[in-house]
Amino acid sequence: MHQDVPFSRSTFSAGPRRQATLACAFERSGRSLHSGRYATIRVSPAPAGHGVVFRRRLKDGRAVNVPAHWHYRESQPLSSAVRRDGVLVRTIEHLMASLSALRIDNVLAEIDADELPIFDGSATPWCEAIRAAGRREQALPSRVIRLRRTVAVESGRRRLQIEPGPGLHITGHIALAHFGSIDWSGAITPESFEREIAPARSFGRYMRAMAGRAYGYVMGNDFLQGVSPRSAALLVRGHVLGGMRGPGEPVRHRVLDLVGDLALAGHPIEGRVSAFHTGHELNHALVAALMRDGSAWELV
Repeated sequence: MHQDVPFSRSTFSAGPRRQATLACAFERSGRSLHSGRYATIRVSPAPAGHGVVFRRRLKDGRAVNVPAHWHYRESQPLSSAVRRDGVLVRTIEHLMASLSALRIDNVLAEIDADELPIFDGSATPWCEAIRAAGRREQALPSRVIRLRRTVAVESGRRRLQIEPGPGLHITGHIALAHFGSIDWSGAITPESFEREIAPARSFGRYMRAMAGRAYGYVMGNDFLQGVSPRSAALLVRGHVLGGMRGPGEPVRHRVLDLVGDLALAGHPIEGRVSAFHTGHELNHALVAALMRDGSAWELV
């Protein structure tokens, strides 16, 4: 039995919930951050227990399914990526975060390129598309990863840990030259994610971004070929070109990426996360450390 449920506070009431998919498909196109090429993605409803699966449509006519799961994660510069049978899908973190935060468990995402569109560098376009498509509850219950004890990873000054606690609560901290310390802390709910986290854009120093773009062009690499003030918050000393969208936008974007990377665990995670100068590599290290230590969590 399926039930179409409009997005509202009552849709996301506390307590056990059932799995959910989209009420209908949506399609979006746009330029990608690293390749600079245009990509079209169609995100469609999928049955209970399906999870989030990307389907790459290749030029030779083949279609290869790549599950959005930590087992298939591949390290890529400044993005999250999965690869299966040699087929890559990258820059998936903003869509993954939006699906996770809006509690969409099962979709098939068909894409005609190896990289998702970046849009304006935020997750708001994805959230808007998901809300327009609607949410459909499904018969199976949603199983949650619940922490039994603290798991932590670190690299130099970077540290990321998760400890037992209800729901998903994230405390993020970064320090940037000319900006100082920037912090954000709060529970990740559909409402808080859309209001406080989704609008935050990918960010970087303007000169470094332009140098990286030039280097990628000269070397023929798909690296930052789509970066511009239209696709990222570019920093010039203590300012953001065009202004910040809200206080502490850079740390909020780090939280956005973290929500998307945690979603590769395959089930919603409940716990209190403390993130200090984290990035994709450390995020994925935490997911791998957690999932490989079955004594640290239970699936309920």
